[in-house]
Amino acid sequence: MAIYAVGDIQGCYTELVQLLEKIRFDPQLDKLWLVGDLVNRGPDSLQVLRLVKSMGNSAITVLGNHDLHLLAVAYGTGRLHRGDTLDEILNAPDREELLTWLRNQRLLHAEGEFVLVHAGLLPDWTVEQAAVLAGEVEAALRGDDYVDFLAHMYGNQPDAWADELTGYKRLRVITNALTRMRICTEGGRMEFDFKAEQENIPTGYRPWFDIPERASREATVIFGHWSALGLMLKPRAIALDTGCLWGGPLTAIRLDDREVIQVDCANSSVAKHW
Repeated sequence: MAIYAVGDIQGCYTELVQLLEKIRFDPQLDKLWLVGDLVNRGPDSLQVLRLVKSMGNSAITVLGNHDLHLLAVAYGTGRLHRGDTLDEILNAPDREELLTWLRNQRLLHAEGEFVLVHAGLLPDWTVEQAAVLAGEVEAALRGDDYVDFLAHMYGNQPDAWADELTGYKRLRVITNALTRMRICTEGGRMEFDFKAEQENIPTGYRPWFDIPERASREATVIFGHWSALGLMLKPRAIALDTGCLWGGPLTAIRLDDREVIQVDCANSSVAKHW
């Protein structure tokens, strides 16, 4: 059995199929770990959702910010943005089945030495604490009041974790850390506008994975979300968003030996970079 982790797909169905063929993925034996952002901006988000859902227990996905955005738009608490490519899902005959499946997915998966998350972990969070906190958001998405959660999900404040946070402010910080964060201060204060290369990080901030003595440093965190970062293979941090949506490859890594497998972006999948 092999476990393959795959970077942000964002509707690039053709490349996903090619990647699965290249690694000779066997759903009876192998596992696929997806870092989230299955949908949006690419051309075939509906096909990606249907494929991953059809894989059952052989595929584990965590939710990314674009996946949550789809849920918010679908349930009337968010609005479509220029460049979104979600209409095919919103108008699909199996729309509700797919959306229900999506909101029952995880925000964090921990297994052995590895942690799978879309964006990152705050410096003070141990893996165990992060898993518990992710479970709070997962429960909100799966519960009867999920529309209320989606209505309160957006926003940049509070921008730091505090144990005494309650209600939707608490859930918003957890969601933002796990699905939106790229950089933060050593004290864990997040900044959400920065999307560029590491050398342009504003003063006072660092990539979350480079914060000294972060509490999750004994685990190997696998994440995506930061396409300008590209492929990064550190001993305890693996970044897999190589920007297939923007013309880069779609990337997988086999976890037992860290072999990297990539397929080139199909020309038809290159979206306009807004």
